[in-house]
Amino acid sequence: MQFGHFDDQKKEYIITTPHTPLPWINYLGSKDFFSLISNTAGGYCFYRDAKLRRITRYRYNDCPRDSVGRYYYIKDGSTIWNPGWKPVQTELDSYCCRHGMGYTVFESSKNDVAASLECFVPVSDNCEIHRLTLQNNTETEKELDIFSYAEFCLWNAADDANNFQRNFSTGEVEIVGSTIYHKTEYRERRNHFAFYTVNKPVCGFDTSRDSFCGTDSGLAQPQTVLEGKSHNSVAHGWAPIGSHHLKVSLKPGESTSYIFVLGYVENPADDKWEAPGIIKKDRALKLMEKYSTDAQVDAALKELHKYWEKLLSRFSVRSEDEKLDRMVNIWNQYQCMVTFNLSRSASYFESGTGRGMGFRDSCQDLLGIVHLVPERARQRILDIAATQFEDGSSYHQYQPLTKKGNADIGSGFNDDPLWLIAGTGAYLRETGDFSILQEQVAFNNDETKAQPLLEHLRRSFGYSCAHKGPHGLPLIGRADWNDCLNLNCFSSEPGESFQTCSNMESGKAESVFIGGMFVKYGSEYADICEHSGFAQEAAQVREQVEVMRAAVMDAGWDGEWFVRAYDAFSTPVGSHVCNEGQIFIEPQGMCVMAGIGLKEGLADRALKSVQEKLDTKYGIVLLQPAYTTYHLNLGEISSYPPGYKENAGIFCHNNPWISCAEAVAGHGDRAFEVYRKTCPAYVEEISEIHRTEPYVYSQMVAGKDAPSFGEAKNSWLTGTAAWTFADVSQYLLGIQPELDGLRVNPCIPQSCKGFTVQRFYRGAQYNITVDNTAGVQKGVGQLVVDGVQMKENLIPYVSGKTEYTVKAVLGACE
Repeated sequence: MQFGHFDDQKKEYIITTPHTPLPWINYLGSKDFFSLISNTAGGYCFYRDAKLRRITRYRYNDCPRDSVGRYYYIKDGSTIWNPGWKPVQTELDSYCCRHGMGYTVFESSKNDVAASLECFVPVSDNCEIHRLTLQNNTETEKELDIFSYAEFCLWNAADDANNFQRNFSTGEVEIVGSTIYHKTEYRERRNHFAFYTVNKPVCGFDTSRDSFCGTDSGLAQPQTVLEGKSHNSVAHGWAPIGSHHLKVSLKPGESTSYIFVLGYVENPADDKWEAPGIIKKDRALKLMEKYSTDAQVDAALKELHKYWEKLLSRFSVRSEDEKLDRMVNIWNQYQCMVTFNLSRSASYFESGTGRGMGFRDSCQDLLGIVHLVPERARQRILDIAATQFEDGSSYHQYQPLTKKGNADIGSGFNDDPLWLIAGTGAYLRETGDFSILQEQVAFNNDETKAQPLLEHLRRSFGYSCAHKGPHGLPLIGRADWNDCLNLNCFSSEPGESFQTCSNMESGKAESVFIGGMFVKYGSEYADICEHSGFAQEAAQVREQVEVMRAAVMDAGWDGEWFVRAYDAFSTPVGSHVCNEGQIFIEPQGMCVMAGIGLKEGLADRALKSVQEKLDTKYGIVLLQPAYTTYHLNLGEISSYPPGYKENAGIFCHNNPWISCAEAVAGHGDRAFEVYRKTCPAYVEEISEIHRTEPYVYSQMVAGKDAPSFGEAKNSWLTGTAAWTFADVSQYLLGIQPELDGLRVNPCIPQSCKGFTVQRFYRGAQYNITVDNTAGVQKGVGQLVVDGVQMKENLIPYVSGKTEYTVKAVLGACE
C-alpha cells in the first residue's frame, strides 16, 4: 500500500493522506537553524544544538502522537480546520503534503476555501518561514479567523522536560505589535532569544498556553479558537507560547497571504546590556524586514532551490532503473546532508537531549557528504579530532554547540580511533588537500596540547596497535561498532557471580570486526603516510596490517564465516560452537571489504554463509539464531526481544557492508540484490508494513524472528545513508576517488547494459559512460579518457583541467 508518490522532476515526495502509518517528516535548514516537520505540521526547531538551544517544544510519548507543532487554525463560521489536518483533525475536502529539498508545502481545502502553507528555513538566516495563502473559491464573500500557534521550549530541552519547580516560574515574553518575543532566561545574560511574528497587523494574541487552550482543553479544541477571540494573555512563568489572531475577508475568487517568521537571535557577546531582561531587537527587526513580502519569500525559496540543485549536481546517474536514479540523484544524497548536519541528535526517534554528535557517527557521515561540501567536511574532521585524547582514544560523543566531548558517556569504544582515519582518508581522496594534515588540532580541546592532524591519525593507529588481546586481535573495550555488544561488562570467572568491570581496559574481550577495520583503514593510513613523504612509517604500518590480517585469518575464521569476537574469557562469540548468535553480519562485511580471505576463497564462503543464514526478503539480519534469553557475558545485545535492533534485527547500517563486500568479490548481481532490499524507493509499495518514510533510510527493520517482521524504525538519522551512498556510488557504480585520481571500477548486474554518471571531482566535471553490452558483472576492459586509451582504469588527476569525457567498456576487449 502506498500513501503518496515521488515527483522526481520537482524532487518531492507527495503524501496524499494525513493517515500515514507513522509521522512522515522532513528536515528544514542547512547550516545552523534546523526544523523537523511532519506531514501533519508537527515537529520542532532549534539552533545548532537540539538540547541546549531548543526553540519549540515536542512531546515524544504523547497520545495522539505528533501532537505539537506549528499550527494554523482556520475558523470558517462553526467549522475549524488546519492545512496540515492536525491538531483539530477535521475531515478535509482535499489534502496533500509535499516534502521537498529543505521545504515542505501543505495544500488543503475545506468548504471551498483553499489553503497553502509553505514552510522552509532560508539558506543563510536563523529562522523558519511559514507563508499561509488562502483563496476563496466560493461565489460569496468569506469572513475567516486565523489563529497561529507555536509552543516555546525553555531552551535546554532536558531541563525543560524535568525541572518544573523552576521552569514554571521562568517563562517570560514581550509583545510588540505583531511580534511575540520569547526571552525566557535572557536576563541571565545568555544574550539569545526567539521571536514569532507575522507581516500584518493582528487583532489579538496569546502567549499563555493555559489561556489559549483553556484549563481543561487541548490543542484539538483550544478555547481561544472556539470562542473566535484571543485573550491577549501575557505569560508569566508556566508555558509560554506564541499565537496571533488575524481576521480575513475574502471576496469570491480572491486570495491573500500571510508571512510568519519564527526566528532565533544571538547578539554578540560584547554587546552592552541595557538592563536585565531588556532585549536588543535590532537584529530581529532586520530579519523581519527581510522576509516581510511575497517577493522576498519567493526570492528566498529560489535561493534554497538553487542551493540544493548545485549540491545534487555534483553526482548524478542516468540508468535504466528510475528507482536507482531517484535514490542516487535525490533522496540518498539529501539524507546524507541531513545526517551530516545532525549526526544522531534530533529526530522523531532521538529526543535531542542526550547523545549529541557521535565520534564514530560523524566520521562515517563524512563518507556520504565529502563530495558535496568538502569545505564543511574539512572543518568537521578538525572538530572531531579535537575530542581525541593523547593516547589516541576519544570521547564517544560531543555536543555540537560547544564541540566538547560528552563526559557522561566518556570513551572506551575501541573502533572510534580507526574511524577518524576512515573519515580523513575519504576527505583526502576527494580533495587531494593534504594541507589538512598539518592543521594544528588540540587533544581533548586543550590548545596547549595541539598537534598536527597527522599526529592524531598516527595516535589513532597506534592506539589500535597497542590494544590487542590474547589472540592478537584488537581489544573491543566497552564496545565496537555494535554499542550493545558489551563483552567486558562482566569480569569474573565462569560459574561465579558476575560483577561489573570497574576498568574497561582490564577486559580481554577482542573484536574480529575491529580487526577487519584495522586491515582496511590501516592500509589507507599507510597510503596517507606514503603520500605525505613518510615511506618508512608507511612500510611499518603495512607490516602491522599484515600481522593483523594473519590474526584474523587464524583466530578470526570459524570454518564457514568470520567469528564476531571473543568475550572476556576468550570464548568465541558468533561461532558455530554458540547455541545462539552463531553468525554476525559485521565481520563478514568489514573483513571482506578489507580484502581478507579473497585469494584464499574465505571471502566467498563467508558471503555465501550470509546469504544462507542471515538473508531475508526485507534485508540481512544482524545475527542468527536470535538470543532468546539474556546473556550476562554479552551485555545489552541480548536485552532486546528476538528480531529487534541488535538482536537479529535487520540493521540497515551494515547491509551496505555486505553489498560492498559482494562488489569487492565481483558479484554484481548479488551486490545489487542486497542494495535493493533496504533501499526505500524499492519498498514503497509495502509502506503499510515498512511504516517509515519511503524516501529515506531507517536504522533498522524488524527481523524474521520478530512478530512485526518488516517494520522499520529510527528513520532519517542513521549511518545507513552515508554507507549506502558510498556503496552505490563507489562500489556498484564504481566511481572511486583515490589519492592520485578517479578510478572507474563498476560492479553491476549482468542484465545492466550500462549507465552514465556526471561527477564533479577536484574542480572538474567528469562525464562518464559505462558500456556493458558484454553483460559482465565486473571488470573494465577498456578506459578511454578524452579519446586517449588508459593503461589501467584510473583517470589521473591533472591540475587545472576542468572537464573529462570518459568511456569505460566492461568485459574483455580486443
